[in-house]
Amino acid sequence: MARNGVRLATLLAGLTLAAGGCSLLAPSFEHPTLSVVGVEVEQASLAEQRFRVRIRVHNPNDRALPVRGLSFRIELGGEEFGSGASANAFSVPPFGEAEFDTVVTTNLATTLFKIVPRLRDSAQPLDYRLVGKVETDLMFLGSIPFDQRGSLPIRPRAP
Repeated sequence: MARNGVRLATLLAGLTLAAGGCSLLAPSFEHPTLSVVGVEVEQASLAEQRFRVRIRVHNPNDRALPVRGLSFRIELGGEEFGSGASANAFSVPPFGEAEFDTVVTTNLATTLFKIVPRLRDSAQPLDYRLVGKVETDLMFLGSIPFDQRGSLPIRPRAP
């Protein structure tokens, strides 16, 4: 009976060490934050609207964040705006930031009539919600989901 107890204790100790070893191989990693830096109208017609969306990725970690790509959907002013993706790989430096542009295409007439006028003529900030995932090249991390909100300053057009 004592022999089985020793075996069980040895097995539990081995499992504990193995689990601890895995945490050493996969060190803690804080998720990056993403924010919308700007939205510009590229082309707007009743059938289709194209917007250039500039996104900033902030890496709060002490090692680089290798991004393989990302996909997202965006809401502006509480309205579904569109979705976008970037398949271009880039790296965000430790404790640093990187920005990239992507094009969001939508065919919603409500976007044309509700959001475009605010992008062009309002001095009030426009709230946004950015939801998606970042695909990384980190061995133990893979895909990082995000759901972030913010406020986008709108610069009125010059007369």
